[in-house]
Amino acid sequence: MKKLTDWVRESQKQQNKPEVQPDKKTPLQRDLAFSIQKIKKDIGQSPDVIIREMVIGKETKTKIAVIYIDGLVDKQFVHEFILTPLLYSIRESCLGDVSLTGESFYEILKDYSLTIGELTTLESYEDVLNRVLSGDTVLFLDGEASSFSLGTRGWEGRGVEEPSTEQVIRGPKEGFTETIRTNTGLIRRRIRDKNLMFEYVQIGRRSKTDVSIAYMKDLADEKIIQEVRDRLSLIDIDTILEGGYIEELIQDETMTPFPTVYNTERPDVVVGGLMEGRVAIIVDGTPFVLLVPALFIHFMQSSEDYYQRADISTLIRLLRFTAFLMSLLVPSAYIAVTTYHQEMLPTALLVSLSAQREGVPFPAVVEALIMELTFEILREAGLRMPRAIGSAISIVGALVIGQAAVEAGLISATMVIVVSLTAISSFVIPKFNMSISTRILRFGFMILAATFGLFGIILGLLGLVFHLTSLRSFGIPYMAPFAPIITSDLKDTLVRTPLWKMNTRPRLINQKDIIKNKTPEPDTKTSTSHLNQGDKN
Repeated sequence: MKKLTDWVRESQKQQNKPEVQPDKKTPLQRDLAFSIQKIKKDIGQSPDVIIREMVIGKETKTKIAVIYIDGLVDKQFVHEFILTPLLYSIRESCLGDVSLTGESFYEILKDYSLTIGELTTLESYEDVLNRVLSGDTVLFLDGEASSFSLGTRGWEGRGVEEPSTEQVIRGPKEGFTETIRTNTGLIRRRIRDKNLMFEYVQIGRRSKTDVSIAYMKDLADEKIIQEVRDRLSLIDIDTILEGGYIEELIQDETMTPFPTVYNTERPDVVVGGLMEGRVAIIVDGTPFVLLVPALFIHFMQSSEDYYQRADISTLIRLLRFTAFLMSLLVPSAYIAVTTYHQEMLPTALLVSLSAQREGVPFPAVVEALIMELTFEILREAGLRMPRAIGSAISIVGALVIGQAAVEAGLISATMVIVVSLTAISSFVIPKFNMSISTRILRFGFMILAATFGLFGIILGLLGLVFHLTSLRSFGIPYMAPFAPIITSDLKDTLVRTPLWKMNTRPRLINQKDIIKNKTPEPDTKTSTSHLNQGDKN
């Protein structure tokens, strides 16, 4: 299968469209007044842009300027570690007597005066604006054709809290935030390995959003890492507001209801993915981190599966797959059986269903579509309304409307049960985007059942299987390890075997350091004999 980046380059050549070239940068001038005027002209007279001009030095007076944006920097940090050393330390120390000419004073500021960890030399006005708008402080020195960028980012942000979309009973309660540095720190705190790599890029012509690629150098496939780099480099958009922008722009297949890029708020999930050889994409401004490749089985797993015992996790995972099938097929199966295959039902049940539907003016498919659409509207309304009344409106609305529809004779009581069971089953699926996929496909299966009965459902399932097996996520088959079948990876799919048996990493994703767990099988006989020997003594 040809890589997406190769296909894009070929299409650009066919359309005679040159690839995007980097903008030419304007070098800095030695005249401080000129630089300040240019910065003011480019940024405008915004009140939050602070330009502090000063004169430092005892004997030779040298003009400098400090530029930052109020609200993006830590003002106390700027005052204590930049302004105070510049205004007082130099004058009161022997540095004030040094000849303040040429590059010597430039080196004095860099090596002796600025007590700050993150310091970068800038050579162009574009780099200066980028750093200032990113929350750094830039220091200009009169007579120098370069400037300092000082790391002073310190805007207000949300603290580390429990994830709202992936809650667990047992497990870490920490979740990602909207600050990329906080998110990378949460990952590094869990992986104290020199092979953990972070690569930073900026995406968005206007937003210049910070994006980080995280991977384990000794575990991740270099081809997948390079593919991630290539796809991100091809993004040419003015603004990136959330990771969903990048997810849609780098996914393998757009004409599919199934997600091929995984997103999560949980640091432990990202760490688990990195340990399998996957690549994480961290976007500044969102608490959701992307993971690739993403396979179908990943969306049916939860981090809590690995914090509980293997038998409990296996039972819950089997319930998820059952709920997935119920959410997808229960309404269509009801329509098919009641419309075309009444002989499949026991006589007593058939009589009961017929009595309920006696006064209903609509066929079963119209009845199901009305109830499904009504419930989807109620669910969306519950999400968008204020949190204090959203849940109450959705629950009360469903009860009131369902009961009123049954009493009015518009909907049968059995249909209310079928739709409720389907809705509850969709909430069992761990990932919201996979749940949405089942909600979309459900309507297609209902139409097939109303048209062809059970034969239509079987045709729909065959088409669904063919579609799933044709999907790929960054070159990896979407249905692995089921198709192609990889027996060594089946121990963490439908069932979750004990941890001492899960000793290898996924083979299609990771080809390096396959063995991840060398813990031997617990020997209960040996341990019991030691305990008994201790009792005898």
